[in-house]
Amino acid sequence: MLDLLKSWLPRRLRRPPPVPDRLWRKTLDSHAFLASLDEQEQARLRALSSHFLLEKEFHGANGLVVTDAMALAIAAQACLPLLHMRGVSGEPVRDPLELLDWYGDFVGIVVQPGAVVARRKTMDSAGVVHHYDEVLAGEAMDRGPMMLSWEDVARASEGAHQGHNVVIHEFVHKMDMRGMQLGDVPDGAPPLPSGFMGTRQPAQARDLWRETMQTAYDRFREAVSMAERFGGETPWLDDYAAKDPAEFFAVTCEAYFVSRERFAQEFPELMPLYDGFFRAA
Repeated sequence: MLDLLKSWLPRRLRRPPPVPDRLWRKTLDSHAFLASLDEQEQARLRALSSHFLLEKEFHGANGLVVTDAMALAIAAQACLPLLHMRGVSGEPVRDPLELLDWYGDFVGIVVQPGAVVARRKTMDSAGVVHHYDEVLAGEAMDRGPMMLSWEDVARASEGAHQGHNVVIHEFVHKMDMRGMQLGDVPDGAPPLPSGFMGTRQPAQARDLWRETMQTAYDRFREAVSMAERFGGETPWLDDYAAKDPAEFFAVTCEAYFVSRERFAQEFPELMPLYDGFFRAA
C-alpha cells in the first residue's frame, strides 16, 4: 500500500532509496561514456536513475536474476538521453525529473539472459504473407513493456567503440513512439522541442527533421549497398540502420551518445539535428 501511495505522489515529493556511492561509482567506471560526464551531469543522471528505478519493474526471464548493479546499469544508460532535453510538451521543464515522462507509457522491463528469436510475418506488394525469424537484442513496444538482452547490455563498454548500445537504442524507440496513435508505427521522427533549430512553426521543424534525416538515411543505405554488392568500405555503424527510418534513428542515436566524436565525423549533418533535439534545454 505504501508503494502505491508513493506512486501517486509528484516525483519531487517521492523519496526513492539512495543509490549507494560504491555502486554508482562502479557503474560510471564501467561505462566511459558515463564517466566522461561532468559533475553536474552525473548528479542529474543519478537523480533521474534513482527515480527511474522507483518507477520501473524489472523482471528476469529464463532464470535470470536481475541484481541491483544490473538494474542501475540499465537505468543510467536509459536516462542518459534525457539529461538536456525539453519535456514531452516541447517546453523547458521546471524540474528535471519531469523528463522521465518520456518513458511514462510503461512500467515493466523484461531482461533476458541473451538474445531471443521472434517469429515475424510480413506481406509483400502482391499480398503474399512471408514468415521469418528475427533475432532480438531488445524490443520496445508502444504503450507496452521493454525487453532487453543482458548479454548485449553487458557489452555496452566494448560496444561503444562501434557506436553500439542496446539500452539507448530501445529507449530512443520509446521517444519515437511518443504521441503515436494506436496502429501507427514509429518513423524516426519524434516530437520536437518548441523552436527547434530556430524554426517558428511545428510544421517547419518536422520538415527540417525529415529532410535532414532522409538525406543521411539515403547516404547510409547507399554505402551499405556499395559494401554488399561491390565490396566497398563497410560502414562504421551496424547495417541494421538501413532497415527503415525508425531503426536508422535508433542506431544513429546509440552512436551519438556513446561515441560522439566518431559520430560527428561519420554523420556531420546529424550532429546539429540531434543537438537540437537532445540538448534543447
